[in-house]
Amino acid sequence: MDVDEAADRLYGMVPDEFTSARDALAKEAKAAGDAALAKRIKALRKPTVVAWAVNRTARERSEELGRLLDLGRRLRDAWRAQDADALAEAGRERTPLIARLVRSVRETAEEAGRPLAPAADLEIEQTLDAAVVDEDAAEQVRLGRLTRPLGYSGFTPAPIVRPAPEPAARKKPGRREAEQERHTAEREQHSAEREKRSAEREKRSAERERRIKELEGALAEAERAELEAERGRADWEAERAEAARERERRTARVETLNAKLAKAKDKLNAAGHRLEVARREETNAERAARSARRRADQARAALDEARSDHE
Repeated sequence: MDVDEAADRLYGMVPDEFTSARDALAKEAKAAGDAALAKRIKALRKPTVVAWAVNRTARERSEELGRLLDLGRRLRDAWRAQDADALAEAGRERTPLIARLVRSVRETAEEAGRPLAPAADLEIEQTLDAAVVDEDAAEQVRLGRLTRPLGYSGFTPAPIVRPAPEPAARKKPGRREAEQERHTAEREQHSAEREKRSAEREKRSAERERRIKELEGALAEAERAELEAERGRADWEAERAEAARERERRTARVETLNAKLAKAKDKLNAAGHRLEVARREETNAERAARSARRRADQARAALDEARSDHE
């Protein structure tokens, strides 16, 4: 297994299964002795739901996506060649094709049991549009390994406006005509300024959207790390509580055994005292028995003597 194979497997999964599957593959690579591969697999980021839906479409509806990517190639070629007709034709195909693919992405997610929110359409459209105008974005979409939706804030190919033919020479305008031309020039200037301001606003808006998406991605990653850390903390909290309960049980057992040991020692001491008394009394009884035997022997001897004298 290499990192490309691992990425293909992981980015085809639903987001809920991604993290556990990624960690398992990294652990497998590490167990096989390839720490570098394990580190690269561990670095793979979990995709957002929209990115996952686009990745799944790239796998399951590659022909539909291929038509869009082919359109993007033709559009970029037409722009480089300054082919106005080809550029206009590609531009006409672009909007309906993207609209159909947005629906396909949504259908693919629904088929997998993960329906998308209505707001997802804009992110899908921006991702597909980026794949049309940007070659790197097209390759990312084709591979099906997106981690978040794409956006494009650079220059977008547009239909070429051919210069209008030079107007025929005319006589020098009069005062009224000059005034009208001046007003027309002013309106055109104001219009150009408005278009310029509008373009600047769109650029700022695109930059703001890009920054927001970056921050949203960073937040999602931070929240994922927070969740994993919280799970780890909860696991060790449970382990600590179990260890504390085990220690309490062992402590109670030791106290019980200590109490039994103290009682056993008391009984041992009592038995020892009883033994000493018994030994002492045994000695006294032995002396008394010897004395009694002597007296009995003396009495028997005296009786025997008396009997002898009487005979």
